Amino acid sequence: MLRAGLAKIKNNLGNFPHKLCSLTSQRFVSMHEVPTKCDVVIIGGGSIGCSTLYHLAKLGLTDVVLLERHRLTAGTTWHTAGLVWSLRPNDTEIELLQITRSMLDRLESETGIDPGWSMVGGLFLASTKERLDEYKRLHTIGKAFGIESHVLGPEESQKIYPLLDIKTVYGTLYSPADGHVEPNGLCQALTKFATRKGAKVIENCEVQEIKTENSILGSQTVKGVKTNRGYIETSVVVNCSGAWSPSVCSMVGLSIPLIPMKHSYVVFDTIEGAKGLPNMRDHDGSVYFRVHGDTLAIGGYEPDPIILDKVENDFSFGLYDLDWDVFGKHIDLASTRIPKLKDVGIKSTICGPESFTPDHKPIMGEDPSIRGFYHGCGFNSAGMMMGGGCGNQLAKWIYSGQPDLDMFGYDVKRFSPKLLPNKLWAKERSHEAYAQNYNIVYKNDEKLAGRNQFLGPLHATLTEQGCFYQERQGWERPGYFVESPCPVQPYDYYGQYGHTRNSDITYKETLAGEYSFGFSKHQEIIRQEALNCRKKCAIFDMSYFGKFFLVGPDATKAAQYIFSNDMNKPPGSVIYTCLLNKNGGIEADLTVTVLDQRHRLEEGPDFSGLGYYLAVGGTTSAYTYSTIMSIIRSKNFKVDLVDQSDHYGMMSVQGPNSRAILTSVFNDTIYFDNESFPFSTHKICTLDGINVRLMRVSFVGELGWELHVPNDKCFKIYHHICEVGKEFGLVNAGYRAIDSLSIEKGYRHWHADIRSDDSPLEAGLGFTCKLKSNEDFHGRDALVKYKNSGSLKKRLFCFTIDYKDSPLWGLETIWNDTTNKPVGYLRRADYAFTLDNGIGYGYLYEDLMGQKLTNAKNIANNNSFSIEIMGQRLPAQIHLKSPFDPMSLRVQGVYSQV
Repeated sequence: MLRAGLAKIKNNLGNFPHKLCSLTSQRFVSMHEVPTKCDVVIIGGGSIGCSTLYHLAKLGLTDVVLLERHRLTAGTTWHTAGLVWSLRPNDTEIELLQITRSMLDRLESETGIDPGWSMVGGLFLASTKERLDEYKRLHTIGKAFGIESHVLGPEESQKIYPLLDIKTVYGTLYSPADGHVEPNGLCQALTKFATRKGAKVIENCEVQEIKTENSILGSQTVKGVKTNRGYIETSVVVNCSGAWSPSVCSMVGLSIPLIPMKHSYVVFDTIEGAKGLPNMRDHDGSVYFRVHGDTLAIGGYEPDPIILDKVENDFSFGLYDLDWDVFGKHIDLASTRIPKLKDVGIKSTICGPESFTPDHKPIMGEDPSIRGFYHGCGFNSAGMMMGGGCGNQLAKWIYSGQPDLDMFGYDVKRFSPKLLPNKLWAKERSHEAYAQNYNIVYKNDEKLAGRNQFLGPLHATLTEQGCFYQERQGWERPGYFVESPCPVQPYDYYGQYGHTRNSDITYKETLAGEYSFGFSKHQEIIRQEALNCRKKCAIFDMSYFGKFFLVGPDATKAAQYIFSNDMNKPPGSVIYTCLLNKNGGIEADLTVTVLDQRHRLEEGPDFSGLGYYLAVGGTTSAYTYSTIMSIIRSKNFKVDLVDQSDHYGMMSVQGPNSRAILTSVFNDTIYFDNESFPFSTHKICTLDGINVRLMRVSFVGELGWELHVPNDKCFKIYHHICEVGKEFGLVNAGYRAIDSLSIEKGYRHWHADIRSDDSPLEAGLGFTCKLKSNEDFHGRDALVKYKNSGSLKKRLFCFTIDYKDSPLWGLETIWNDTTNKPVGYLRRADYAFTLDNGIGYGYLYEDLMGQKLTNAKNIANNNSFSIEIMGQRLPAQIHLKSPFDPMSLRVQGVYSQV
């Protein structure tokens, strides 16, 4: 029945289920009204373009023109299923969805146009305990955001969804506030609001060229847009053209990792009992069910999507023929969930282009190489759901230069510039992201596609020693060490498209040990690495770190302005600092070393006077580099920021025995005692004729040093250290040990417990800001204003739980047991092996606490707290300082008093 008569199905607007036959009921600008100049040009009239236009108008920026080559909703928006869910395994996405929901709730009253929003509820279907555990985590984090949801058993689920066969249902998560939205109504409402305020929407207007001019330090600046109907002078262009975004980017010489693919769903004939049902997602079956009046539409994410080289320019309201060999598996699965589908015919099939990205996240923000060119694309078939929130943040980006949420995971600057033109990497990663879209989200999962892009100088020898590698922005970094080699293999597309599955699956089998919401199967390995660092010594390969030199005539002036801490320190000083945005949020935390001519090496850049050496976390190094360059350009500093990340390896020797090991390695040519080599200082040393940049710093809370070494000399230095270290108990250790050791000591991780929407005042990092001086620095005005307000919107605290049966992962809700209310959630969590308990850092929110947060002692003394883990609340201890070595004696080499 299902496939009978498919040849007769006509994919046209006449039988399309959405309300799209009158695509443009309101009239827009006629030909003679095309402006010659405006503040902002938005390219693309889909959901994100219209949302950005709307939110700019809300901010009062109305000299804005939206250009659409055809008509509104053309491209990918018009055929979307329009599903809107409330809960995601990501706090920023939850906030973005809440902005979308708020927008949908008010649009009709603002415009008089029904945006087509239907709050029918949503049901997530679990076939296994592990999947239901994931849903319990969503249910838990939802409480911190005030989102209603219910974890249900099979029988309860069937009461909500009577058509459901519950024989294979383990449980569900029901969210009453979920629903769907119709694209035409939404875009009409958004643009009506904006045009009433003075913005312009111009249909049938094709962008032919984007004009730029050269700017300072090798950048370019947007000057205008040439269209088939005239030239528009503007300083801001926003690329919201969906699957056609790469073509727009090519007009200014840019590449973005966006891959178009065919994405499909089918609409059934009338189904008795369908009306009034919630929408449903069967993640285990990789299929979704969307209510369409008295019937259902189903779609999903198959393992072998049809990948497109490009989408033709005139493919505005077109559809492809549905490939049943690809899509058929969704029909088969859906029919087992809802048996009645076996007896119902199909009314229409929808197969259109959608844009997908390597990490299944949108590409947004100002491009680092072209000032005024903004991205708003790559929404991975979630543009209707994410468009409201992302359009809101993109508008604030354009209007004030800074979004007010943490948007690192969406910012184009998150990608290494070396990856952007790599088409094979983009294709592999986007395929895997698509095919695995409905997989359970595990904190320590790793991608199999697009691996081994950038290898550190010790990669081969560490692989031989059993290193299990993690990947971060193309870089391979050590995770932990197992008994035998488990090398990463070339991507095999999971056997699809005729590819032969890899015969060596040791990496994949090792990775499977992380697929649990219980403890990792490798927990004991990580424990031993961490404890060996605490008791003896460990060596960490940190070569993937970013390593930049800030040099030039204005180097000192620039460093003092760019960084929040005081850079006016003696040469050889290593300074821990924040880099703030204009809102006073933390864009990065890093170390900056003050250099003079004694610290200049042949391998490094030439400079006179003082220079500065920056060591930046590798995951965010491209982002940090771009952020610093943006400040340099805005202030017109006469400096160079030289990226030498690819030239230097980096090793860190940490633990009580590190001093003895390095003293022996350097054969007493340098003294490592506190007086000769104090904490937070730096020296240039020579070992076997090799120049080594030594820094006495620690990210694990132990006595230790970092060694920055030219790549081609790293193996020799590493081998020498390991040989000497044998008698001192030196072991290899990876980032999973670092994660535990650093949180145990209370050291921050950027984009975990500190982000761009966190103030150093909230995060306990006020000591990194030179507020007691009159020195200006980026973000100072906002920080001073916040401090003078006399209150904190939120504040970071440490929590521990004495419970060893279930780990903390992050996103667990914090409860104030005194008031019995949720008051925040954990941003970052791990197991503290030295303390032997779970540990997490989370922000308490003033509006949820109902108490001032400025006095931390009062909060700790007058309240009791618990942490909710998958629905279970456990007593928690709040700490004002790190419970491990709160006096920081160990980094000073003082072990007798700890």
